[in-house]
Amino acid sequence: MFGRNGSQRRAASGLALLGAAALLAACSSGGGSSSSGGSGGNGTPTGGVPTAHLPVLKKIGKGEGQLNLIAWAGYLQPEWVKPFEQQTGCQVNAKYANTSDEMVALMANGGGGQYDMVSSSGDADLRIIYAGDARPVNVNLIPDWKNFFPQFQSPAFNTVSGVHYGVSLQWGPNVLMYSKKAFKTAPTSWNVIYDSKYKGQITVPDNPIQIADAALYLKTHNKSLGITDPYELTQPQFQASVKLLADQRPLLKSYWPLASQEISAFKNGDVVVGAGWPYQVSALEGAKFPIGSTIPSEGATGWADTWMLAAKAPHPNCAYMWMKYISTPKVQAQQATNYGETPDNKLACSYMNKLVAGSCAQYHANDPAYLKSIALWKTPVATCDNGQAVCVPYSQWVTAWNTQVK
Repeated sequence: MFGRNGSQRRAASGLALLGAAALLAACSSGGGSSSSGGSGGNGTPTGGVPTAHLPVLKKIGKGEGQLNLIAWAGYLQPEWVKPFEQQTGCQVNAKYANTSDEMVALMANGGGGQYDMVSSSGDADLRIIYAGDARPVNVNLIPDWKNFFPQFQSPAFNTVSGVHYGVSLQWGPNVLMYSKKAFKTAPTSWNVIYDSKYKGQITVPDNPIQIADAALYLKTHNKSLGITDPYELTQPQFQASVKLLADQRPLLKSYWPLASQEISAFKNGDVVVGAGWPYQVSALEGAKFPIGSTIPSEGATGWADTWMLAAKAPHPNCAYMWMKYISTPKVQAQQATNYGETPDNKLACSYMNKLVAGSCAQYHANDPAYLKSIALWKTPVATCDNGQAVCVPYSQWVTAWNTQVK
């Protein structure tokens, strides 16, 4: 079953902390600035990324015959993998990961000379980049990159100092899910998951990035905190968000690490409201369960995935062929309708509706305004976008989640 969680189950192993340490080191070198790519005058890679100086492919050459991909389950379905293999001669070998931490670990040492690419989410991208495990990508070799919605051409979660470390793929919101048996009308605020009225009937993801969801809620409901970005939190903002989640804990029926567990919890009547993804909603609808979902008045967080190129990718030509192929509107539509997410290519909409009637509107693939209500995941780092080193880095998010929240 599909999974898209962060560090929660493996924080004790130190993987997340090692990744965060790399982030901290990178931030001290000026990570997150908006200057042009390349190397600084002192020889330090721009943005503090160890691999920023690595050359990019100038043209796609002959395929190497193999392509080793680290992916979320469901991202390498035969419907689009088989045609790619036939067209390119690149045999796709899949390594599925259940969490973002697994992806970070598998990409260690530049993929170890074994893996070519990873379909990482925004809560992992910068950890991989600042650790020096991804290499720059030449987006000029990806024709459909120009057809991406602007938000996904050079997003902060996979582009540092103007240097691209991958190609955006798909995205989706973290929606408020509710049982229509318990809610006759859709709730309009996230306050229902913090309300004692529903004690023992609430479920939320088991993921440190959930702190951003609390921050997003407080951005509206406690304006005195001055929260502007749920991923860039000062210590007071961070502690207020952590406290909200700690107070929420006694109200929860469960934290869910896998989508299948949330689906079962709703089906079994164990929960009536919670945070989830369109995938769970679609699965429950397919099972004829009366599920509803909404983006509340406060907005929502969301995830966006990127195919990132490993620093030591053994099959770079096949990797570029894959990025070129997976970015086309037809293939993006196939993956979007299969998985239950939204493509980055703005031309995918008509293909989606041919595959599944109404799916373009269902996943808001033709609604750029909808995207504005979604705060997409990005790895929290110590240096805020304004250049001040006052933000709480991801290592502290992991620690707080495991010691103060859970």
